[in-house]
Amino acid sequence: MSRRKKAAEPTEEAAPEPSRAAGGCVLAVLVLVAGAVLFAFLGTLAVLVVWAAGGVTLWRGARSVPSAANPAPPPVSEGAENTTPQFTVVEDRPGHCTIVWSKGATE
Repeated sequence: MSRRKKAAEPTEEAAPEPSRAAGGCVLAVLVLVAGAVLFAFLGTLAVLVVWAAGGVTLWRGARSVPSAANPAPPPVSEGAENTTPQFTVVEDRPGHCTIVWSKGATE
């Protein structure tokens, strides 16, 4: 008598999550391919399109900067003159640190 092997039951393995770096690389390759096709077919007009796209990008970037990117700190609240901020660096997991702030009194 021969025995047949049972088919292995599929195990539920977590599929690896796609990384942002891989998505960025794919996007960069697509942009480069589109640019190459644009230059191949349009020639000089493609250069003008690239300059226009760069100009629009710079213009939008300049408009998105807030008027007060580095404002003055808020005034010190009443009773806060005698305290100094204290902090502790805590390593939550290997290679990752968190800073824990607390108010401490000065002597």
